[in-house]
Amino acid sequence: MSPARYRHVVWDWNGTLLDDLDYSIGIMNGLLARRGLPLLDRRRYHEQFDFPVRDYYYRIGFDPVRDPFEQLSVEFISGYDAQRWGCALQPCARELLTAVTQSGITQSILSAYRHETLHEIVDHFGLKPHFIRLTGLDNIYAASKADLGLAWIKELGLPPKEVLLVGDTLHDLNVARHMGTDCVLVAAGHHPSSRLRARHDWVVENLAELAVWFAGR
Repeated sequence: MSPARYRHVVWDWNGTLLDDLDYSIGIMNGLLARRGLPLLDRRRYHEQFDFPVRDYYYRIGFDPVRDPFEQLSVEFISGYDAQRWGCALQPCARELLTAVTQSGITQSILSAYRHETLHEIVDHFGLKPHFIRLTGLDNIYAASKADLGLAWIKELGLPPKEVLLVGDTLHDLNVARHMGTDCVLVAAGHHPSSRLRARHDWVVENLAELAVWFAGR
């Protein structure tokens, strides 16, 4: 596919533009350790992480009776937000966003992150000028952003085939299909290349590879 066909790019945030994979594993390992449960490494995390995250929590060992999902969510987000400023952007993220902006393509973020916190962290990195809209959930439970995506594509007013969604998980692929847009998955975040390539034929290993593709327009 040619980048020239797209007029708008919808970005996922966590794991796609923000490099928070190991950070997220560390926060979750804190929750597991406090309960004497087996810890995660990258391999196990990549095997188990998925949306809705409620199911993922219980797959990795939490007891739904002793540890209600709502309580776990508060504990995880409290730990995550406490040190979130220490996360870095994915390599090449800033340069890629700049290149897309300079090409005349508009951009937005669609995230399962809490809406207010998404605005704070995007502003922290000085990236807000690149985006015409930042959209996150109104809660901390990270269930799905599919309906938000559908509402956004209707409001955007562009034919869905002129919009590209960039994400790092199979949930992003499902959201793109719900919206009717094309999707490229970046295997540098919360789902590994093997899982992504088993379900989708447009996968890049990192944002630098995507930048080369955009340069071809």
